[in-house]
Amino acid sequence: MKATYHKYILNFKRPSGTSRGVMTEKETWFIVLEKDEKKGIGECGILRGLSADDRPDYEEKLQWTCANIHLGKDALWEALIEFPSIQFGVEMAFQSMASETPFLLFPSGFTEGKKSIEINGLIWMGEAAFMKQQIEEKLAQGFRCVKLKIGAIDFEKELELLRYIREHFTAEQVEIRVDANGAFGLNEALYKLNQLSEFELHSIEQPIQKNNTDSMAELCKTTPFPIALDEELIGVFSFEEKEQLLQKIKPQYIILKPSFVGGFKGTQEWISLAEKHQIGWWITSALESNIGLNAIAQWTYLLQNPMPQGLGTGALYTNNFDCPLEVSLGQLWYKKELDWGFSFAEL
Repeated sequence: MKATYHKYILNFKRPSGTSRGVMTEKETWFIVLEKDEKKGIGECGILRGLSADDRPDYEEKLQWTCANIHLGKDALWEALIEFPSIQFGVEMAFQSMASETPFLLFPSGFTEGKKSIEINGLIWMGEAAFMKQQIEEKLAQGFRCVKLKIGAIDFEKELELLRYIREHFTAEQVEIRVDANGAFGLNEALYKLNQLSEFELHSIEQPIQKNNTDSMAELCKTTPFPIALDEELIGVFSFEEKEQLLQKIKPQYIILKPSFVGGFKGTQEWISLAEKHQIGWWITSALESNIGLNAIAQWTYLLQNPMPQGLGTGALYTNNFDCPLEVSLGQLWYKKELDWGFSFAEL
């Protein structure tokens, strides 16, 4: 078996705002496996400035992985413990190679086009008018759950946006999740959570910066509505460390991005621990191309979690690969009659 790796730059249709700044492009890497006439592909979805494996030796590790592909999926997963996005790329590539076609990784009612996955509609940070426009679009498109990125503009304006939604839709009609990306200061977090609580929010992701476990544990104990850990999980590699973190903080939810937490296997470890400790969870993509998103969506469907999942649609980029994933009325569908607009020669 031969393995190669390839860099690919995804270009945003419009600059996308997060609390860590505005993004115009996103780097990703693909691992391609070849044996006889068969090919498999996996995406290593790194997010610079956030992924645990954003390190100077990243490409060197990809090179090593391809040179040692003969070790097999399981041995490589262990060897790549500090490179979760490459763990995921390797798992995906092997699954792709073993499948009937490179992109039908986990056949199910979802890939047959008979079943869908409920997803949240993502509202990107920006000026209040732009966020309001996105909210109106998502609600008009039939999303029952929206997720707002907060923490970048004036907090009073963010409260006004939430008030605007609640003036038109009850909590039964539209579930609101907010993601602070660690933007709240330690001393103001509880005060802000109390202000947010009047809008009957489903949850807030990562209200304060990661690695403040004492403060986060206290917040999770006193919060007026559920807290979900996201960035807090990044860089926690061993099963023991994962359990210690959950036992200490006792969050209401955890959010799992396979590219950030070691692929399918790493995500499954977090799920088993969350369920053991009565903690809710859902799966989120992490700005992968449609190749990575396709694998995550197919695998997520098998988990049968009834909550809306955070699976973006890849419509953010000008140079993504056309694929059978389509969103309709807040549901992600796999339209098997649609073709992939991808050729291995493009990489």
